[in-house]
Amino acid sequence: MNLYEHTIIARQDTSSSELKQLTEKYSKIIEKNEGEIVKTENWGLLNLSYLIKKNKKGSYIHFKIKGKDKVVEQLEKNESIDKKLLRYLTVKVKNFDLDTNYFSKKEDIEKIDKKEKVSN
Repeated sequence: MNLYEHTIIARQDTSSSELKQLTEKYSKIIEKNEGEIVKTENWGLLNLSYLIKKNKKGSYIHFKIKGKDKVVEQLEKNESIDKKLLRYLTVKVKNFDLDTNYFSKKEDIEKIDKKEKVSN
């Protein structure tokens, strides 16, 4: 089984319910092709470094996947024809970093740090 990190960028005008549908749609594709989702992260609406199809921002969804090459092939096949997506990227990794949440807000990180200090 290979390990993959897969990120999709949806159009900036995509609603939260549509983002949830996109997440479910691609999760089903992964599971249908004998893949396993280790973790799903919604990174939210972020600025793009350049315009993509006249969009300045995009909603990011990130998957950590265990599976075979067939999983990535089917994902990218479906994503290439999806009009709600701007871009997608799959990277093969050796192991997952499940602890770090790179796109959490500063306040959330401070709350977590305070809880850890109190419990120690």
